[in-house]
Amino acid sequence: MEKRKYSREYKIETVKMIRDRGVTAAQAGRELGIHPTVLRHWVREFEADPKDAFPGKGQMKPEQLEIDRLRKEVAKLKAERDILKKAAAYFAKDSL
Repeated sequence: MEKRKYSREYKIETVKMIRDRGVTAAQAGRELGIHPTVLRHWVREFEADPKDAFPGKGQMKPEQLEIDRLRKEVAKLKAERDILKKAAAYFAKDSL
């Protein structure tokens, strides 16, 4: 069975239906054919960060983008440091 994918807009509308209309996740799940646990997860995710909820495939939250950028920068700086260590050791060996 293939995993179904839902658009961000669909998830937001479903969450609003549950929150605003007072429909329970179980009732919404029966109507939409989605497991209630999935719907409760959507509600929690939306309540945690309504603006950046459900970023979609290939799109990250701003915090995650910053973390990835910093990881790349750290990897680059470590490589530069290692090159400088090797060069310093090489020149120190030649001077002896």
